Amino acid sequence: MGQDPSEIRQEIEEAREHMGETVDALAYKTDVKSRAKDSITDKRDRLKDQISGVTGRASDATPSTQDVKQGARKAAGVAQENPIGLAVGGVAVGFLVGMLMPTTRVEDEKIGPVADQVKDKARETGQEAMEHGKQVAQDVAGTAKETAKESGQEHAQQVTSSAQEKAQEVRS
Repeated sequence: MGQDPSEIRQEIEEAREHMGETVDALAYKTDVKSRAKDSITDKRDRLKDQISGVTGRASDATPSTQDVKQGARKAAGVAQENPIGLAVGGVAVGFLVGMLMPTTRVEDEKIGPVADQVKDKARETGQEAMEHGKQVAQDVAGTAKETAKESGQEHAQQVTSSAQEKAQEVRS
């Protein structure tokens, strides 16, 4: 039995520390609310990290300025293929704007009925030109829309598959 009192004190101190750690571990295990909160926090943080990864990939999948410029060039190419239709449409729009402007008293006195006949004919021609111009514009817009839609669908599919992969990983 002849142990040194300082050794005994040392052993008692170590036993106290060990007991304190054991009590803390038991208290944590019995505190279900804190454990559930910690578990939820951990899962939330992992999900945030995964979502930020998906978001980063989605931003990488969005069309670049170069892709948009290429789509615009394609639409301009369609317009260049039919420059007469585009010119007729532009003239028709200009003519209609001119027709909408009010006439002056001097025009009415000097030109009178001849102006009315010319205006009627011009109105008819302008309407025909405007219809043709609308068709050209619709063709150009349709082509641009199809290009954007195809690009958007590709990117949407990429993002969807990536999100599904991440959701599967989270479920696992």
